[in-house]
Amino acid sequence: MLRIFQQVALWEAISTVILFFVAMPLKYLADIPEAVRIAGSIHGFLVVIFVILLLMCWNTYGWKLSRVVKYFVLSLIPIVSFWIERDVKKDILARR
Repeated sequence: MLRIFQQVALWEAISTVILFFVAMPLKYLADIPEAVRIAGSIHGFLVVIFVILLLMCWNTYGWKLSRVVKYFVLSLIPIVSFWIERDVKKDILARR
């Protein structure tokens, strides 16, 4: 499950970059509002999956509440999920 959470954190961060730096300029500079609707829907789906997996990892691996809260709060800051993905990757390697 950690590997799946790691991948979702990565894709959530990538979707944020696409939303902010591709879809939003397309909407406001090229008058293509569908770009934000599509990218925003994908990003929103990934955020929901991120939170569900975060709670599942908390339950399964016995993470401290402070770690769960930190990951959640940091996930609200654009592009910080890249750091979360790397932090979870360290956890995966440590468990081997």
